[in-house]
Amino acid sequence: MNQKPAVFVTNFNPRFTGVSATTAAVCKIQKSQLDVALVGKPLSGCPSPLNKRKAISLSKKQPPNKPFNIWHVRRNSEMQLAIFARDILKLPIKIVFTSAAQRRHSAWPRWLISRMDAVIATSEEAASFVPNVVSVIPHGVDLDRFSPSKDQKESWSKTGMPGEYGIISVGRVRPEKGTDLFVEAMIEALPQLPKATAIIAGSTKPKDLSFRKKLEARIEQTGLTERIRFLGEIPSQDLPALLKGCKALVALPRYEGFGLTPLEGMACGLPVIASKTGYFEEFLNVSNEKKACGKIVSIEDYKTASKEIVALLSDQELFGKFSENAINQSKEKYNVLEEANAINKVYEYLWNLSLIHI
Repeated sequence: MNQKPAVFVTNFNPRFTGVSATTAAVCKIQKSQLDVALVGKPLSGCPSPLNKRKAISLSKKQPPNKPFNIWHVRRNSEMQLAIFARDILKLPIKIVFTSAAQRRHSAWPRWLISRMDAVIATSEEAASFVPNVVSVIPHGVDLDRFSPSKDQKESWSKTGMPGEYGIISVGRVRPEKGTDLFVEAMIEALPQLPKATAIIAGSTKPKDLSFRKKLEARIEQTGLTERIRFLGEIPSQDLPALLKGCKALVALPRYEGFGLTPLEGMACGLPVIASKTGYFEEFLNVSNEKKACGKIVSIEDYKTASKEIVALLSDQELFGKFSENAINQSKEKYNVLEEANAINKVYEYLWNLSLIHI
């Protein structure tokens, strides 16, 4: 940031979530394109964060050569502060909100979103649930970080875990993310895949500890404790290396807004088995047999998921096709550089629109 920021990107959640990951990937690019400030909690590769008081102070005046500041928000708490700054403090700002939810919001978020100056939706379906949509921009992947391994077996060996490759599920351990469905699918699949180890990369909140303990007891009953492992939360900088040692990513949530981790897996060459939710069908390209990157199963259907995993990893030709398609799909349609450039166009649209109306 060389001068007073024109764009304030907010990140108020202390935990590193999927929203944090998408914010970080875009902000890391934007810092070389715009005078951008991060507000709230730090994100790797992004500018050192400002606290909320400092961000408000810097927003009291227009940025150089711009009619107003832009606050780009992605969470309820971030919308609230931005609305307070604009409507109560009367600061010269416009608010952009990114919405990924593919369902009707509850009353409070709906009101907050209605107060946005512009909304970016991550899919056409997400756009159908919110007002003021000016652009549909899917999330992208940082292809500099997420790329295929030159030697998958060596990458897996570095993890120190048994077997020759991993089958990975990434996300918080909780029912909504379908962790139990992944475990059941692995219990059925692993006896047929002797070289595989299943891993669950994600934190467990205190309220979900009993859920996790039940899963661990279930795994122990089957004698697969060494082959189905809970890794806890993986630091964002370590996730690419872990993915490179795996041969498939499985995502079986009961609900998902967008779902970035399958895209990150695809960029590393991993075929994906996913439930029919979120944006999974679109980016797995399942409607195009020649370019498909994996398989979609019905929500809760861990038995079919298990069969698809075994079929995929038992057929080298099918695995190779899905893997190649996954890499190509992520490069062609889900590059975070394209996402950042499209978001910047939304900012320019707002600035130019204001100048037209002067």
